[in-house]
Amino acid sequence: MGRAISNKNVLTAKFEVAEFDGAFLASFGKPELRGAWIVYGGSGSGKTTFLMQLCKYLTRFRRVAYNSLEQGLSLSLQKAWERVRMDEAGSRIILLNKESLKDLRVRLSKKQSPDVVVIDSVHYWFGLKVADVMKLKDDFPGKLFIFVSHEKRGLPDGIVAEKIRYDSEIKMRVEGYKVFVTTRYEVAERGEGGADFVIWEQGAEEYWVNKM
Repeated sequence: MGRAISNKNVLTAKFEVAEFDGAFLASFGKPELRGAWIVYGGSGSGKTTFLMQLCKYLTRFRRVAYNSLEQGLSLSLQKAWERVRMDEAGSRIILLNKESLKDLRVRLSKKQSPDVVVIDSVHYWFGLKVADVMKLKDDFPGKLFIFVSHEKRGLPDGIVAEKIRYDSEIKMRVEGYKVFVTTRYEVAERGEGGADFVIWEQGAEEYWVNKM
């Protein structure tokens, strides 16, 4: 049986949040960097570039590991890495080259392991079950897992990805070089959280003008 928490302790509990600023504050608010987030969208939507932008920004606050399950170390990934000037993040980010769930768990069990792990994408951890995702979160409660998914009819593709979306503190759908953000950290009266995030202004403008 779990420990009961008093009414007073619920109200007085303190949480460590990331002091986001600028466009990231407007879209994400001031989030806790733990639990699960999800990014999903179709091919050619700007998803990879956004992931690079997000990873670089998060290195201001935590150490980041980008697990490239779909591409691994490839020319296209290198170009995306260069586009956002990832070199400026120094040793605060590492690339994991198609690392399995088993090997990732070993890595995260070590001291000085990454605080944020991007899993791109869940479809390339073949045989992944919802229970595997829940256990990963439960076993490493201080880590933030950002899961990436393909999209089908405007939603993450597949049962596992759908369940991750349901449980995620921040949900990010990418289309036409914009990110449509739904967050539990929104403070509407201060303009913190919930605003659309623009990945590439010119591309977004051209896409959405033609869409209308």
